[in-house]
Amino acid sequence: MADPSDTNARPGGRPRDPHIDAAVLAATLGLLDEVGYTNVSLEEVARRAGTSRPAIYRRWSNRPALVLAAIGSRLDVPTAPDTGCTLCDIGDSFNIFLAAYRTIRPDAYIALYSECVRDPELQQRYVQTVVEPSRDAVRETLRRAVDRGDLRDDVDVEQLLDVIASLAHYRVLFGQHLSDDEAEKVIETLLQGAAVDYAALLAHSEALEREHFDSSGAHHVSTTHT
Repeated sequence: MADPSDTNARPGGRPRDPHIDAAVLAATLGLLDEVGYTNVSLEEVARRAGTSRPAIYRRWSNRPALVLAAIGSRLDVPTAPDTGCTLCDIGDSFNIFLAAYRTIRPDAYIALYSECVRDPELQQRYVQTVVEPSRDAVRETLRRAVDRGDLRDDVDVEQLLDVIASLAHYRVLFGQHLSDDEAEKVIETLLQGAAVDYAALLAHSEALEREHFDSSGAHHVSTTHT
């Protein structure tokens, strides 16, 4: 008798094709990129994946659940940067949020979120898939900065996370991704209020950048004359 908790077993104990999940997720992502969320149909996903709608429903109960699984398969689980440069790490952490959102066209996020927000379970799954992985990485970076004494010890890390996440999400909901220049200005504004000594952090970051540039330049010169 098949274990009912085994997602790889069909009714009657026949094993599922291990390639179907990957094919369905790839087909879903392809449609998201081409036509957006509202035009993703399970019929077309099944056709592209070489399977059937019942096979899809055995894995995902509805379209939002399928699309969230597809998005999750594309997003890398980010690692909190730790270069020793607080300003660099926070900037890279902010880019983790941007990278997560930029994997999917904005209109697809808008339509998906509007459908998920009506269902508490789907809403939670949306947050866990799209928001929390990158939020966890940024949280670790900010707490490390507090421990180093670079950010004030009374800084509310969760509130800073809310500002960063909500800004990226807000822009997506209005059909645009936050640009790199805009992100840099936001980081500067936040850190001027949160840092113990923002000027010192900036000077340290610039010194590391010059050091890296000088090292790279010297290496280039030495290799071109050998």
